[in-house]
Amino acid sequence: MNVRSGLVALLSLVLALQPGHAQEEDGGGAAAMGGGRMVRGTVTAVAPDHLTLKTEAGETYQVALTPNTQLRKGRDPIKAADVHVGDGAGAMGVLDAPNKTVHALFVGVVDAEQIRKMREAMGKTYIAGKVTAIDELKLTILRQDNVTQVIAVDEDTSFRRGGRGMRGVMNGGGPEAVPAAPSAPAAGGQGGESITLADIKVGDSVAGQGAIKGGVFVPTQLAVMAPGAGRRRRGDAPAATPGEPK
Repeated sequence: MNVRSGLVALLSLVLALQPGHAQEEDGGGAAAMGGGRMVRGTVTAVAPDHLTLKTEAGETYQVALTPNTQLRKGRDPIKAADVHVGDGAGAMGVLDAPNKTVHALFVGVVDAEQIRKMREAMGKTYIAGKVTAIDELKLTILRQDNVTQVIAVDEDTSFRRGGRGMRGVMNGGGPEAVPAAPSAPAAGGQGGESITLADIKVGDSVAGQGAIKGGVFVPTQLAVMAPGAGRRRRGDAPAATPGEPK
């Protein structure tokens, strides 16, 4: 399985479980997603009835597996024995916050090699993160891997707000989850709403594909989502706050 098919398949499966609901990261690797919680991280241990995940924030979660748990790699059903230490995984289900255990309804797995390639591409062929500063045509981005990077936009950069592709990137879909161009002009459609640089604010989440020009990453398109936008639109309950047990 190549990187593109693996990431897109994992993303589509995750979104299919909660159609119409965007997840909102809380900074610790756990996120609200509809009525459940998703925890994403790196697999550090595998057993027949559970997986151990370590998040980007360094927190450790136990993912409880049952006969009813959907365990998949890409679009293919797998068993716990097919998961390896170093793989990336996202587990969605009922959270036992005091014990940091997720009773998983669904677990999507991505090979360690795919994760490595995705991380190498971050900041080179795509960007995903939150805007922390804006200085004319330069934006400072706190990336999803917690690295700060200054990017630039130019006359060839287009901007849009929302859209299904943006939700995909915020769900961890990686570079292939970012559409290369808007597929629909209407607000709330697949391609989102066309906007300008002036509409982007500090705190917005952004994602886009592009390339390095003159030593600086320049996106050809930048998709934008305001903080909590998905929840405000749908009236979901707020996500856990940073530092709160999830």
